[in-house]
Amino acid sequence: MKLEEKQRLLNQAVEEIAETIKNKLPVNEELLQTFEKCFQTTAKTTVRFLENEEVFVITGDIHAMWLRDSSAQVIHYLPFLKKYPILAELVRGLIKRQFRYILIDPYANAFNEEANGNCWDEDITDSTPWNWERKYEVDSLCYPVWLLHEYFEMTGDQEIFSNEVKQGLLQIVSLWKREQNHDKDSAYRFERRNCPPSDTLPEGGKGTPAAYTGMTWSGFRPSDDACRYGYLIPSNMFASVVLKHIEEYSINIYRDLDLADAARGLRNEIEEGIRKFGIVKDPEYGDIYAYETDGYGNYNLMDDANVPSLLSIPWLKYETEESEIYKNTRRFLLSSRNPYYFKGIYGQGVGSPHTPDRYIWHIALIMEGLTEKDPVKREALLSDILNTRGGTRVMHESFFCDDPSQYTRDWFAWADSLFALFVMKNYGVEL
Repeated sequence: MKLEEKQRLLNQAVEEIAETIKNKLPVNEELLQTFEKCFQTTAKTTVRFLENEEVFVITGDIHAMWLRDSSAQVIHYLPFLKKYPILAELVRGLIKRQFRYILIDPYANAFNEEANGNCWDEDITDSTPWNWERKYEVDSLCYPVWLLHEYFEMTGDQEIFSNEVKQGLLQIVSLWKREQNHDKDSAYRFERRNCPPSDTLPEGGKGTPAAYTGMTWSGFRPSDDACRYGYLIPSNMFASVVLKHIEEYSINIYRDLDLADAARGLRNEIEEGIRKFGIVKDPEYGDIYAYETDGYGNYNLMDDANVPSLLSIPWLKYETEESEIYKNTRRFLLSSRNPYYFKGIYGQGVGSPHTPDRYIWHIALIMEGLTEKDPVKREALLSDILNTRGGTRVMHESFFCDDPSQYTRDWFAWADSLFALFVMKNYGVEL
């Protein structure tokens, strides 16, 4: 099938699904128009089918593919993979491309479509012409495994488990083991000249000192900002979740007990590290999860809008909403104690040091809704989201809480996809 025909079928599929879902939603023109636009953003504006049955997915207004963003951008299509083969082909091709990139450079967060040397900046790091950016983020390796799991759960397609995927899983486990002792064992360095401190790592590109905890080190957050302390708790939680998947596939698909043992052992060490080093007793909220720690007794108590976040713990399937520590942590995060929780005329929610002060992220409002059991509160969040689009029919990266016409990024497919998913889940919509 020609590539143009694949794109036509993809466009047709998402139009058909969006129209069907709209007919099951409340009669609210703002909701319907925004859902329709957001549901189709990824398929119509970010996807490029390639000749080798792989798929390249840009993040939106930047012509590069992030391992994290590309995974999250197709999340709302997952329930429809069986009914629409072109959607299954999209996700399957994306997974193949992601694991190709992991084998090229498991430390990179974003890649070019070709080995053309395009890059965000001329950074001091061991880069390749494939790398758009080489900020090492634990979650960049979590998301492709998560997407692999979701795809297999939806389709039962065992052919996705190629040797290339297995080699990628081996790389991930090996790298995470190595980064348990970052200061001693890691050769990864990243420095950027003439930039804010959030865009580079101190200590000659090595990052701030980190003691062994059992957790695996991350240079940067899912916002692409540098970690203050190297053990990023929500990313380690996500790693724990996907290591369970790696263990299962090692046993049931690849029959590789050594890889299964390595994944299981690493997961247990990360879990122990989170329990021992990732929990802080707060005088107001009780035991809560820290956002970051260094193993030397320093903690960063905050949350960032980008996922994985502490707010997203139940969505990551690390713990349920009923976990006492999660409930305590959630109350802390959604309060003024979180330095990146903002209140304004048009809403309140979590922002990020990645964007201006008092700018709230749509992703954070959506994630708050996806992890909220109270339908009244979910409707209020949905209303806030619709009221802060700045006169557009799409989500943004962030908006000024007193004037949503001031926002960052008007083409941000991750947020659009997550909004579509939230609407579907909030109204219990199925085809």
